Amino acid sequence: MNRIPVILDGDPGHDDAIAWMLAKASPMLDIRAVTSVCGNQTIEKTTYNAMRVCTLLSVGCPIAMGKPTPLMAPPMNAPSVHGQSGLDGPKLPEPAMLLCELRSVELMAKVLRESEQPVTIIATGPQTNVAALLLAHPELKPKIGRISFMGGGIAHGNWTPAAEFNILVDPEAADVVMKSGVPITMSGLDVTEQALIYPADFERVRAVGNEVARVVADWLEFFYEFHRKLGYPGAPLHDPVAVVSLIRPDLLQSKDLCVEIETKGEYCRGATVGHDRAPANARVNLGIDRDGFADLLVEAVRAYGEARV
Repeated sequence: MNRIPVILDGDPGHDDAIAWMLAKASPMLDIRAVTSVCGNQTIEKTTYNAMRVCTLLSVGCPIAMGKPTPLMAPPMNAPSVHGQSGLDGPKLPEPAMLLCELRSVELMAKVLRESEQPVTIIATGPQTNVAALLLAHPELKPKIGRISFMGGGIAHGNWTPAAEFNILVDPEAADVVMKSGVPITMSGLDVTEQALIYPADFERVRAVGNEVARVVADWLEFFYEFHRKLGYPGAPLHDPVAVVSLIRPDLLQSKDLCVEIETKGEYCRGATVGHDRAPANARVNLGIDRDGFADLLVEAVRAYGEARV
């Protein structure tokens, strides 16, 4: 089986970290690079978190620091969700690798140039790096097989009534991506808020018993604590759905839509407007088999070894 070459671009973040765990566990994916982006926390914190997560998961590819700010707007962070570190909760190993000398856009470009197969970009944070790549290297668009991103919501937002956090942080970047002509899969709140992992599932993960399983269970508990106060019955794992789109599309229900980004609105900035009045530019995931998703998560942590006493 030919594995799909991928670049992981994100701002870990508990759900980003779990998405990367799924990606590393899958025999279908070949992680060629990891790039950090400013979103859940500052670029310094998300880069440090990316290196610690990759150390935990034994991801051996180059890791590059992304742009410190969105394309045109000041940074926005989410310490209320992910904590002051951006990845509060269980203790993680210190980075076992050095940061790549290249910055995110140039590392992405290098991976694309050197790959014999089209490369898929899995973007689980604001799309600043992806947009910067498309703007700086439009000649490399044919080398991008797909951009699978978590962001937006056709029905509603979460950071404002109209806008989801990843898009609201950098709507101009999302607009560049959506207009790029590259094949796109969007996993927004419509589907990710159905991707609930319940406390009983936390214990299924923990029972696997290896180090990654224990850390993932702790991440789930931390992430759930924030959402429990908002009335959620479980932890909505937003970012992993962008990975599920590639490795288990059978778990998802989707529709091809034209998705446009509101960049100017005083009240609706960052809204993702999906319609069929123009040719589709994205496959939009709208539903998920929750039980199948939970089972996939448990199976993924088993890939990291036997239980250790």
